[in-house]
Amino acid sequence: MQTPPERAYPTHWEADVVLRDGGTARVRPITEDDADRLVSFYEQVSDESKYYRFFAPYPRLSARDVRRFTQHDYVDRVGLAAIVGGEFIATVRYDRTDATGRPASAPADRAEVAFLVQDAHQGRGVASALLEHIAACARERGVRRFTAEVLPANTKMAKVFTDAGYSQQRSFEDGSVHLTLDLEPTERSVAVMRAREQRAEARSVQRLLAPSSVAVVGVRRRPGGAGRTVLESLRGAGYTGRVHAVNAGLPEGASVLEALEGVSAHRSVRDIPDPVDLAVVAVPASAVDAVVTECGEHGVQGVVVLSADFDRAAQRELVRKARSYGMRLIGPNAFGLVNTAPDVRLNATLASRTPERGRIGLFTQSGAIGIALLGGLHRRGTGPSSFVSAGNRADVSGNDVLQFWDDDPDTDVVLMYLESFGNPRKFTRLVRRTAARKPVVVVRGARHSGSAPPPGHAVPAIRTPDATVSVLLRQAGVLLVDTVTELVDTGLQLAFQPLPAGPRIAMLGNAESLCLLTYDACLAQGLRPRDPVDLTSSATPGDFHRALAEALADPGTDAVVVTAIPWVDDRGAEELADALQHAAAGSGKPVAVVHLAIEGLDDALSARRIPAYPAPERAVRALAEAVRYAQWRRDAERPGRVPEEDVDEAGAAAAVSRVLYGAAPESDGRSARPRGVTLPAPDAAALLACYGVPVLPVRPAPDPDAAVAAAAGVGYPVALKTTAPHLRHRADLGGVRLDIVSESQLRRVYGEFTDALGSPAELRPVVQTMVPRGVDTVVRAAVDPAIGTVLSFGLAGPPSELLGDVAHRLVPVTDREAAQLVRSLRTAPMLFGWRGAAPVDTAALEDLLLRVSRLVDDHPEIVSVDLEPVVVAARGLTALDAVVRLAPPPATTDLGPRRLSAW
Repeated sequence: MQTPPERAYPTHWEADVVLRDGGTARVRPITEDDADRLVSFYEQVSDESKYYRFFAPYPRLSARDVRRFTQHDYVDRVGLAAIVGGEFIATVRYDRTDATGRPASAPADRAEVAFLVQDAHQGRGVASALLEHIAACARERGVRRFTAEVLPANTKMAKVFTDAGYSQQRSFEDGSVHLTLDLEPTERSVAVMRAREQRAEARSVQRLLAPSSVAVVGVRRRPGGAGRTVLESLRGAGYTGRVHAVNAGLPEGASVLEALEGVSAHRSVRDIPDPVDLAVVAVPASAVDAVVTECGEHGVQGVVVLSADFDRAAQRELVRKARSYGMRLIGPNAFGLVNTAPDVRLNATLASRTPERGRIGLFTQSGAIGIALLGGLHRRGTGPSSFVSAGNRADVSGNDVLQFWDDDPDTDVVLMYLESFGNPRKFTRLVRRTAARKPVVVVRGARHSGSAPPPGHAVPAIRTPDATVSVLLRQAGVLLVDTVTELVDTGLQLAFQPLPAGPRIAMLGNAESLCLLTYDACLAQGLRPRDPVDLTSSATPGDFHRALAEALADPGTDAVVVTAIPWVDDRGAEELADALQHAAAGSGKPVAVVHLAIEGLDDALSARRIPAYPAPERAVRALAEAVRYAQWRRDAERPGRVPEEDVDEAGAAAAVSRVLYGAAPESDGRSARPRGVTLPAPDAAALLACYGVPVLPVRPAPDPDAAVAAAAGVGYPVALKTTAPHLRHRADLGGVRLDIVSESQLRRVYGEFTDALGSPAELRPVVQTMVPRGVDTVVRAAVDPAIGTVLSFGLAGPPSELLGDVAHRLVPVTDREAAQLVRSLRTAPMLFGWRGAAPVDTAALEDLLLRVSRLVDDHPEIVSVDLEPVVVAARGLTALDAVVRLAPPPATTDLGPRRLSAW
């Protein structure tokens, strides 16, 4: 007999997770083949932990127990294990029960859950991770509540449940604590999960960047080769930890490498007598798998693979093996890691020059770009706080490093070169959080759809056009620049100087031509330049000091660009740099310097944290990005507001729940989980009305008499239109007839309508009252699987359909973003009185955008809203048609259990 699909092994439940200490574990369903693993695991658990699990001494599992704990139907009985090195370190299980606690089957919506964690792995957050995953499995199978019994002395397990963030009830009966958890995600449970994710992933990167010991595998005995270069880079940087060299070809008894006294040498990682935190692997690709196995067996915490030439299958296997031992992996094809902290001084890269200490975090997928970035910072007199060149980023990605930099006190600015997004939705979420505290500047490579992904990559398809993705990334707080040069320029401005309060730019200098070029560059960047102040070529450093101090003191100035050319005499760079520093001190306003060939001024200004540029347009572009970022920060603190009295969130939730589950949210009968459903027009209108979104009612008109009765009900003049999908909104094909003012005209138009387009059964005609004339627009919100929920706006008809003139923003939008949506269209003038037409009510339009944004943000089950057309009149607006689609949230939201990307 064939196994029903829902009771087959659920491969999609398998996941790699990062634990609290930064190590990884594999979470997967338990199968009958795991009997030996389960017995071995149980033997390693202390008697005390067994007692807490079974409420009685339970020294060993019987054969019956083993069968019970390894045989699951994946619906009513589910067991998961956390695995490291091929062995169980923890298990969790749920059994569906009825209200009395007896075994039950679907549609019972509750289950009893229990954990067991090996003592050596307690405190690593294993149980919390397993709870997230077993809860997701349960929700998928229609379980809405977990029950658990915990002994009062088992405070660790009680804390796992208490800290999960789910709504819960507790009572004390028969000497144990009885807990009931509502498994629907709450704002608190999502916040808890993401905070744990951030701490765990940040810790996993921190372990890579601050190892106590490093082994370099693949070191030649004589100079040359990648391994030997990394070893010399470590020593040259003054790395504070222990360094080991590994060379499989070393003769027996070798203790040092030639010309590198003090570095212990070994034939394999296994031979190293001390613990190793980080291994840098520089061997041929064919030998990497064996080296990673050695590292895993030795307990290495992380691996950097410099080796290249991996296809996707080999790369996937490499990641699987590393994670199976609890290791994070950087690469393959990586350039290495840098941490300039004085107590670490790690340079595990192929760059022999040790970077300067700085406060800029660098991430790149390209070694060549990494070299360019490090070199660019060095030439400007600074360096990174830390640097990660991830190559093919098969495991550790930009998302992971963002998690580390988010609360790294040594990093003020993040610079990233990205060629692909392993998880774009997560990236936008993380960067929005990080950018609220520190700027994130990104340059993107391989942006065009025809570009091949980096070798070995499995990049998710993003159907959203590149220009739209860029808009959405900027909305999330990303500063997007076009070149590596602009990346460094912008990073220095943001790292060295305060943020500008606005776009008003003053400029001064001893060369009028440079000031004029700066003025033009400001206009090109959308800034507001002040009249330049020409100090003339005879200006002294004192003149620069006075002019800069005056400009900064002016309340009408937000930032200053100083331009300078060399003096005829021998006045030095240090004197000018001192003058500028003293004038800017304490002003709280940013300064940028443009100079031509003043020897030593770059270094002198960098030492005083004033950025210098060789051309006006580069300085102005960097300042413009700082202005945009400061404005984004201010806007991010002011979310869009919809009057609470206009919102019936509970009513909308009840309506959504009735459609998806056939029950109210508080009911016990929510077992059905349809793939999705499009609401009938009346239900869509009722749902939108909960958020104050007006949709004009329609009345069916299956025959002329029904059409006349409908028109009498709504009042003339009316419109007659088809709701057939192939003719919907197609006035050009005759699918819409307007301004019908009488019964006789309606009957005549109805006949013409059906004669031209088809029978009433095919056309499904409706009658609708006419609304005041205005501009027809389109408002849509839809879930993009790669990016998130996107709110879109455009003018109806050719502007959006033919010209693609549509604006997009990620949900939720702010007041300012709603205004930008309306104004960023090329055809926006048609809303503001183009060629003498009456302006329409854009305030009402912005309010509508905010309401739709909040609706889909409050209710993740609403996967799309389509309002077309929305007629915006001189006063007010009306949506003439609305299509709303619902689907269960796990498939469309970012609320699932935390997991590493699968390759």
